[in-house]
Amino acid sequence: MKLREWLQHGEAILADSPHPDRARRDAETILLHHIGKNKAWLMAHGEEEFAGCSSIGYAALLERRRKGEPIQYIVGECEFWGMPFRVTPDVLIPRPETEHLVEKVSHLVPAFDRKRRTKGIFGVERIHAAYEEGIRRAREGDPNFTGWPPRILDVGTGSGAIAIAIAHEWSNADITAIDISDHALKVARTNARSLGFADHIRFLQGDLLAPVAEEKFEIIASNPPYVPDTDRALISVEVREHEPHVALFGGHDGLEIYRRLIPAAYNALVPGGYLVFEFGFSQQPDIESLLATAGFQNIEFIRDLQGIARVASGQKVLEISEAQNNCK
Repeated sequence: MKLREWLQHGEAILADSPHPDRARRDAETILLHHIGKNKAWLMAHGEEEFAGCSSIGYAALLERRRKGEPIQYIVGECEFWGMPFRVTPDVLIPRPETEHLVEKVSHLVPAFDRKRRTKGIFGVERIHAAYEEGIRRAREGDPNFTGWPPRILDVGTGSGAIAIAIAHEWSNADITAIDISDHALKVARTNARSLGFADHIRFLQGDLLAPVAEEKFEIIASNPPYVPDTDRALISVEVREHEPHVALFGGHDGLEIYRRLIPAAYNALVPGGYLVFEFGFSQQPDIESLLATAGFQNIEFIRDLQGIARVASGQKVLEISEAQNNCK
Protein backbone atom coordinates (compact mmCIF):
# COMPACT_ATOMS: atom_id res chain seq x y z
CA MET A 1 0.00 0.00 0.00
CA LYS A 2 1.06 3.57 -0.64
CA LEU A 3 1.44 6.19 2.08
CA ARG A 4 -1.73 7.90 0.88
CA GLU A 5 -3.65 4.63 1.12
CA TRP A 6 -2.29 3.88 4.58
CA LEU A 7 -3.42 7.30 5.73
CA GLN A 8 -6.92 6.57 4.45
CA HIS A 9 -6.78 3.18 6.15
CA GLY A 10 -5.75 4.84 9.41
CA GLU A 11 -8.63 7.27 9.19
CA ALA A 12 -11.06 4.37 8.70
CA ILE A 13 -9.68 2.55 11.76
CA LEU A 14 -9.89 5.62 13.98
CA ALA A 15 -13.48 6.27 12.93
CA ASP A 16 -14.17 3.63 15.60
CA SER A 17 -12.13 5.45 18.27
CA PRO A 18 -13.42 7.58 21.18
CA HIS A 19 -12.96 10.66 18.96
CA PRO A 20 -14.12 9.81 15.40
CA ASP A 21 -14.30 13.53 14.62
CA ARG A 22 -10.48 13.61 14.87
CA ALA A 23 -9.88 10.39 12.91
CA ARG A 24 -8.18 12.01 9.89
CA ARG A 25 -6.07 14.40 11.95
CA ASP A 26 -4.99 11.71 14.43
CA ALA A 27 -4.14 9.23 11.67
CA GLU A 28 -1.97 11.84 9.99
CA THR A 29 -0.29 12.90 13.25
CA ILE A 30 0.58 9.30 14.08
CA LEU A 31 1.87 8.62 10.57
CA LEU A 32 4.08 11.71 10.52
CA HIS A 33 5.45 10.82 13.95
CA HIS A 34 6.13 7.24 12.87
CA ILE A 35 8.01 8.15 9.68
CA GLY A 36 9.68 11.23 11.15
CA LYS A 37 8.48 13.58 8.43
CA ASN A 38 6.36 16.74 8.23
CA LYS A 39 3.06 17.35 6.48
CA ALA A 40 4.68 19.05 3.47
CA TRP A 41 6.85 15.98 2.83
CA LEU A 42 3.84 13.69 3.10
CA MET A 43 1.90 15.73 0.55
CA ALA A 44 4.77 15.42 -1.91
CA HIS A 45 5.42 11.71 -1.32
CA GLY A 46 1.96 10.26 -0.83
CA GLU A 47 2.39 7.83 -3.72
CA GLU A 48 5.46 6.14 -2.21
CA GLU A 49 5.12 2.55 -1.07
CA PHE A 50 4.75 1.98 2.66
CA ALA A 51 5.17 -1.66 3.66
CA GLY A 52 7.07 -4.11 5.84
CA CYS A 53 8.00 -3.28 9.42
CA SER A 54 7.11 0.39 9.00
CA SER A 55 3.50 -0.36 8.12
CA ILE A 56 3.24 -2.89 10.96
CA GLY A 57 4.51 -0.30 13.43
CA TYR A 58 2.04 2.27 12.15
CA ALA A 59 -0.82 -0.22 12.51
CA ALA A 60 0.21 -0.87 16.12
CA LEU A 61 0.14 2.84 16.93
CA LEU A 62 -3.26 3.19 15.31
CA GLU A 63 -4.59 0.38 17.48
CA ARG A 64 -3.37 2.13 20.64
CA ARG A 65 -5.24 5.24 19.59
CA ARG A 66 -8.35 3.28 18.66
CA LYS A 67 -8.47 1.91 22.20
CA GLY A 68 -8.43 5.43 23.62
CA GLU A 69 -4.80 6.13 24.47
CA PRO A 70 -4.16 9.88 24.26
CA ILE A 71 -2.43 10.95 21.07
CA GLN A 72 0.11 12.88 23.19
CA TYR A 73 1.32 9.69 24.87
CA ILE A 74 1.55 7.87 21.54
CA VAL A 75 3.76 10.53 19.97
CA GLY A 76 5.41 11.33 23.31
CA GLU A 77 4.99 15.09 23.02
CA CYS A 78 2.59 17.92 23.76
CA GLU A 79 2.84 21.63 23.02
CA PHE A 80 2.42 24.08 25.91
CA TRP A 81 3.27 27.78 25.97
CA GLY A 82 4.65 27.42 22.45
CA MET A 83 7.19 24.78 23.52
CA PRO A 84 7.33 21.00 22.90
CA PHE A 85 7.08 19.04 26.16
CA ARG A 86 7.85 15.35 26.51
CA VAL A 87 4.91 13.55 28.12
CA THR A 88 4.53 9.97 29.34
CA PRO A 89 1.80 8.17 31.31
CA ASP A 90 3.68 9.29 34.44
CA VAL A 91 2.53 12.89 33.97
CA LEU A 92 -0.69 14.73 33.30
CA ILE A 93 -0.96 16.07 29.75
CA PRO A 94 -0.64 19.89 29.89
CA ARG A 95 -3.91 21.57 28.87
CA PRO A 96 -4.34 24.89 27.06
CA GLU A 97 -6.48 26.14 29.98
CA THR A 98 -3.46 25.96 32.28
CA GLU A 99 -1.85 28.72 30.23
CA HIS A 100 -4.28 31.10 31.98
CA LEU A 101 -2.47 30.22 35.22
CA VAL A 102 0.92 31.01 33.70
CA GLU A 103 -0.43 34.30 32.35
CA LYS A 104 -1.65 35.30 35.82
CA VAL A 105 1.68 34.48 37.43
CA SER A 106 3.50 36.42 34.71
CA HIS A 107 1.35 39.47 35.45
CA LEU A 108 2.19 39.24 39.16
CA VAL A 109 5.97 38.77 38.93
CA PRO A 110 6.85 42.43 38.20
CA ALA A 111 5.53 43.45 41.63
CA PHE A 112 8.37 41.45 43.19
CA ASP A 113 11.09 41.94 40.58
CA ARG A 114 13.83 44.27 41.87
CA LYS A 115 16.35 43.69 39.09
CA ARG A 116 15.20 46.43 36.76
CA ARG A 117 15.26 48.99 39.58
CA THR A 118 18.95 48.39 40.27
CA LYS A 119 20.35 48.21 36.76
CA GLY A 120 20.92 51.94 36.58
CA ILE A 121 22.72 52.01 39.92
CA PHE A 122 25.10 49.08 39.87
CA GLY A 123 27.40 47.77 37.18
CA VAL A 124 26.88 44.36 35.58
CA GLU A 125 29.24 42.58 37.99
CA ARG A 126 27.50 44.15 40.99
CA ILE A 127 24.10 43.08 39.67
CA HIS A 128 25.30 39.49 39.24
CA ALA A 129 26.74 39.44 42.77
CA ALA A 130 23.53 40.87 44.19
CA TYR A 131 21.50 38.32 42.28
CA GLU A 132 23.50 35.42 43.75
CA GLU A 133 23.25 36.97 47.20
CA GLY A 134 19.49 37.32 46.74
CA ILE A 135 19.11 33.62 45.94
CA ARG A 136 21.16 32.68 49.01
CA ARG A 137 19.15 34.90 51.34
CA ALA A 138 15.85 33.72 49.88
CA ARG A 139 16.63 30.05 50.34
CA GLU A 140 17.95 30.59 53.87
CA GLY A 141 14.70 32.31 54.77
CA ASP A 142 16.22 35.68 55.72
CA PRO A 143 13.24 37.57 57.29
CA ASN A 144 14.68 40.92 56.18
CA PHE A 145 14.85 39.91 52.52
CA THR A 146 11.97 41.43 50.56
CA GLY A 147 11.89 39.31 47.45
CA TRP A 148 14.61 39.81 44.90
CA PRO A 149 14.89 37.78 42.77
CA PRO A 150 11.25 36.67 42.92
CA ARG A 151 10.87 33.26 44.56
CA ILE A 152 8.23 31.17 42.81
CA LEU A 153 7.04 27.70 43.82
CA ASP A 154 5.24 25.25 41.51
CA VAL A 155 3.45 22.60 43.57
CA GLY A 156 2.69 19.34 41.76
CA THR A 157 4.79 20.18 38.73
CA GLY A 158 4.13 16.99 36.71
CA SER A 159 5.81 17.47 33.31
CA GLY A 160 7.29 20.75 34.55
CA ALA A 161 5.11 22.74 32.14
CA ILE A 162 4.13 25.53 34.57
CA ALA A 163 7.60 26.02 36.06
CA ILE A 164 9.31 25.97 32.67
CA ALA A 165 6.78 28.35 31.11
CA ILE A 166 7.34 30.79 33.98
CA ALA A 167 11.11 30.44 33.60
CA HIS A 168 10.68 31.17 29.89
CA GLU A 169 9.00 34.49 30.76
CA TRP A 170 11.10 35.39 33.82
CA SER A 171 14.59 33.95 33.56
CA ASN A 172 15.77 35.84 36.64
CA ALA A 173 13.17 34.27 38.95
CA ASP A 174 14.24 31.74 41.58
CA ILE A 175 11.92 28.83 40.75
CA THR A 176 11.33 25.65 42.72
CA ALA A 177 9.16 22.78 41.45
CA ILE A 178 7.83 19.97 43.64
CA ASP A 179 6.10 16.70 42.83
CA ILE A 180 5.25 13.67 44.94
CA SER A 181 6.13 11.33 42.04
CA ASP A 182 9.77 10.58 41.33
CA HIS A 183 8.77 9.35 37.84
CA ALA A 184 7.06 12.66 37.10
CA LEU A 185 10.13 14.59 38.26
CA LYS A 186 12.30 12.62 35.85
CA VAL A 187 10.07 13.77 33.00
CA ALA A 188 10.11 17.36 34.30
CA ARG A 189 13.90 17.40 34.56
CA THR A 190 14.16 15.99 31.02
CA ASN A 191 11.95 18.79 29.73
CA ALA A 192 13.93 21.42 31.62
CA ARG A 193 17.17 20.14 30.07
CA SER A 194 15.85 19.81 26.53
CA LEU A 195 14.25 23.28 26.61
CA GLY A 196 17.29 24.98 28.16
CA PHE A 197 15.98 25.70 31.66
CA ALA A 198 17.78 23.07 33.75
CA ASP A 199 19.79 25.77 35.56
CA HIS A 200 16.70 27.90 36.26
CA ILE A 201 14.60 25.44 38.26
CA ARG A 202 15.22 23.47 41.46
CA PHE A 203 13.29 20.18 41.45
CA LEU A 204 12.32 18.53 44.74
CA GLN A 205 10.33 15.41 45.59
CA GLY A 206 7.70 15.43 48.31
CA ASP A 207 4.10 15.93 49.34
CA LEU A 208 2.80 19.47 48.68
CA LEU A 209 5.06 22.00 50.46
CA ALA A 210 6.85 19.54 52.78
CA PRO A 211 10.25 19.79 50.98
CA VAL A 212 10.32 23.58 51.50
CA ALA A 213 8.82 23.74 54.98
CA GLU A 214 11.27 26.39 56.19
CA GLU A 215 11.22 28.61 53.09
CA LYS A 216 9.15 31.61 51.97
CA PHE A 217 7.96 32.55 48.49
CA GLU A 218 6.49 35.54 46.68
CA ILE A 219 4.26 33.40 44.42
CA ILE A 220 3.00 29.83 44.76
CA ALA A 221 1.39 28.23 41.72
CA SER A 222 -0.32 24.86 41.40
CA ASN A 223 -2.52 22.70 39.20
CA PRO A 224 -3.57 20.10 41.78
CA PRO A 225 -5.85 17.08 41.29
CA TYR A 226 -9.44 18.29 41.49
CA VAL A 227 -11.70 15.74 39.79
CA PRO A 228 -14.16 14.30 42.37
CA ASP A 229 -13.90 10.56 42.85
CA THR A 230 -17.63 10.39 42.18
CA ASP A 231 -17.02 11.71 38.63
CA ARG A 232 -14.74 8.88 37.50
CA ALA A 233 -17.38 7.38 35.26
CA LEU A 234 -18.15 10.77 33.68
CA ILE A 235 -14.71 11.64 32.34
CA SER A 236 -13.45 10.37 28.99
CA VAL A 237 -11.79 6.99 28.64
CA GLU A 238 -8.64 8.77 27.46
CA VAL A 239 -8.29 10.52 30.79
CA ARG A 240 -9.73 7.88 33.11
CA GLU A 241 -7.79 4.92 31.76
CA HIS A 242 -4.47 6.50 30.82
CA GLU A 243 -3.55 9.64 32.78
CA PRO A 244 -2.09 9.28 36.32
CA HIS A 245 -4.87 9.16 38.90
CA VAL A 246 -2.68 10.82 41.52
CA ALA A 247 -2.71 13.95 39.34
CA LEU A 248 -6.43 13.74 38.54
CA PHE A 249 -8.60 12.79 41.48
CA GLY A 250 -8.99 15.00 44.54
CA GLY A 251 -11.09 12.91 46.90
CA HIS A 252 -14.83 12.55 47.28
CA ASP A 253 -15.63 16.16 46.32
CA GLY A 254 -12.41 17.04 44.50
CA LEU A 255 -11.33 19.49 47.21
CA GLU A 256 -9.15 17.23 49.35
CA ILE A 257 -5.83 18.72 48.19
CA TYR A 258 -7.09 22.31 48.41
CA ARG A 259 -7.95 21.87 52.09
CA ARG A 260 -4.27 21.17 52.70
CA LEU A 261 -2.66 23.30 49.99
CA ILE A 262 -4.38 26.63 50.68
CA PRO A 263 -3.50 27.03 54.40
CA ALA A 264 -0.01 25.61 53.82
CA ALA A 265 0.57 28.10 51.00
CA TYR A 266 -0.65 30.98 53.17
CA ASN A 267 2.00 30.14 55.77
CA ALA A 268 4.71 29.81 53.11
CA LEU A 269 4.04 33.16 51.43
CA VAL A 270 5.70 36.45 52.31
CA PRO A 271 3.29 39.28 53.19
CA GLY A 272 1.90 40.51 49.87
CA GLY A 273 2.56 37.17 48.19
CA TYR A 274 0.09 35.36 45.96
CA LEU A 275 -1.30 31.87 45.60
CA VAL A 276 -2.46 31.05 42.06
CA PHE A 277 -4.01 27.72 41.12
CA GLU A 278 -6.35 25.89 38.78
CA PHE A 279 -9.60 24.28 39.90
CA GLY A 280 -12.51 22.34 38.47
CA PHE A 281 -15.92 23.11 37.05
CA SER A 282 -18.48 24.27 39.65
CA GLN A 283 -15.90 24.47 42.47
CA GLN A 284 -15.66 28.28 42.59
CA PRO A 285 -17.88 28.84 45.68
CA ASP A 286 -15.99 26.27 47.74
CA ILE A 287 -12.62 27.56 46.56
CA GLU A 288 -13.54 31.14 47.49
CA SER A 289 -14.61 29.99 50.94
CA LEU A 290 -11.39 28.04 51.52
CA LEU A 291 -9.26 31.01 50.45
CA ALA A 292 -11.12 33.45 52.68
CA THR A 293 -11.04 31.10 55.67
CA ALA A 294 -7.26 30.74 55.32
CA GLY A 295 -6.88 34.53 55.41
CA PHE A 296 -6.39 35.36 51.74
CA GLN A 297 -7.66 38.68 50.44
CA ASN A 298 -8.03 40.27 47.00
CA ILE A 299 -9.42 36.95 45.75
CA GLU A 300 -9.90 36.83 41.98
CA PHE A 301 -11.11 34.29 39.46
CA ILE A 302 -9.98 33.99 35.84
CA ARG A 303 -12.30 32.56 33.22
CA ASP A 304 -11.33 30.56 30.17
CA LEU A 305 -12.42 31.27 26.60
CA GLN A 306 -15.76 29.57 27.30
CA GLY A 307 -16.41 31.89 30.23
CA ILE A 308 -15.83 29.18 32.86
CA ALA A 309 -13.89 30.15 36.00
CA ARG A 310 -10.73 27.99 35.94
CA VAL A 311 -7.99 29.83 37.85
CA ALA A 312 -8.11 31.41 41.30
CA SER A 313 -5.69 33.80 42.98
CA GLY A 314 -5.49 35.20 46.48
CA GLN A 315 -3.08 37.53 48.25
CA LYS A 316 -1.59 37.30 51.70
CA VAL A 317 -1.98 40.87 52.90
CA LEU A 318 0.04 42.33 55.74
CA GLU A 319 -2.45 43.31 58.41
CA ILE A 320 -2.14 46.68 60.18
CA SER A 321 -1.48 44.99 63.52
CA GLU A 322 1.33 42.96 61.97
CA ALA A 323 2.85 46.06 60.41
CA GLN A 324 2.78 47.87 63.77
CA ASN A 325 4.47 44.94 65.49
CA ASN A 326 7.16 44.87 62.84
CA CYS A 327 7.91 48.55 63.40
CA LYS A 328 8.51 48.17 67.16
